[in-house]
Amino acid sequence: MDQRTELSEFLRSRRARLQPEEVGLTPYGGRRRVPGLRREELAQLAGVSVAYYTRLEQGRGQNVSAGVLEAIADALRLTRAERDHLTHLVHPCVTKTRRPARPQRVRPSVQHLIDTMDNTPAYVIGRRLDIIAWNRLACALLGDFDAMPAGQRNMAWQVFLEPATRELYAQWDRKAADVVAFLRLDAGRCPDDPKLAALVGELSVKSPEFRSLWATHNVQDKGFGVKELHHAVVGPLTLSYETLVLPADQSQQLITYHAEPGSPSAESLRILASWAMESSGGSMPAARPGA
Repeated sequence: MDQRTELSEFLRSRRARLQPEEVGLTPYGGRRRVPGLRREELAQLAGVSVAYYTRLEQGRGQNVSAGVLEAIADALRLTRAERDHLTHLVHPCVTKTRRPARPQRVRPSVQHLIDTMDNTPAYVIGRRLDIIAWNRLACALLGDFDAMPAGQRNMAWQVFLEPATRELYAQWDRKAADVVAFLRLDAGRCPDDPKLAALVGELSVKSPEFRSLWATHNVQDKGFGVKELHHAVVGPLTLSYETLVLPADQSQQLITYHAEPGSPSAESLRILASWAMESSGGSMPAARPGA
């Protein structure tokens, strides 16, 4: 993915979503050929020259100062995730040599921790949204990661190319948009990752929905919230999720699901945990290789 093109398209997409009236500007006269703010208006808001901002939007931002970048981010009303993404696009962390990437692995103690969560679905996401560790209940809830080929143990691949996953999420459109926003943020952090480029290419070819969402240039970091699921074994579930960054590797995030105590979903999750235990014969999962 070309960083200059990514930077240019991201800035244009953020500019297009703002109207002069929203930011306290009087619109320039004449018919607008493009949606949103014009370059002149954005430059005025940020306190920079039109020529300076134009160079940045053309992808030539190598020498832009942190103060100017912050002013442009303020003018565009960027979120924290969008500001981080803009910084990564302007100052990409590109490796000098293309050494083969080491397999993503979690620390053994992390795997042991999630294996002890008998009543809590838990898994670890790494770079590219690869699913690199999981427990038995996560498999029962989201899909049998143990049985999947390594290339399919990826949240974006599952959401867009696995029919069972599409049926699982009651609000699939929202889940799909979130996943693409997460992946786009990762792409800004790791612009020279060939596996990420291959994944984006495959999804773009095979999924019109992915292509459309990828073109929006939306970015978002994972956090917390509530998911509505339709599970094939236990039916509807309302589960809260939390995302915890693992301290030894900032690219790894532990995600857990839980139900409100005493709720129908809590009982359904208990039944699912019992079903998962019976299906595995009561044995603990085997150690898993890295992705």
